[in-house]
Amino acid sequence: MTVDLTGAEWFKSSRSNPNGECVEVAFLADGAVGVRDSKNPNGSALIFAPDEWNAFTTGVVGGEFNRRSR
Repeated sequence: MTVDLTGAEWFKSSRSNPNGECVEVAFLADGAVGVRDSKNPNGSALIFAPDEWNAFTTGVVGGEFNRRSR
């Protein structure tokens, strides 16, 4: 999928690491969501369809990606 990211409004979480090592997110047209590396803003971005983003954020809130102790 090719998406024009010109004019996208990227933001970082208010809980981002102060040394700048974090991801940025942009809410795009048609509900798509872009994610990129804040250290490389001109690099590639991942683009998620609305359903994909909703599944991911639901999993995060539900603890699906928590590290399990070994």
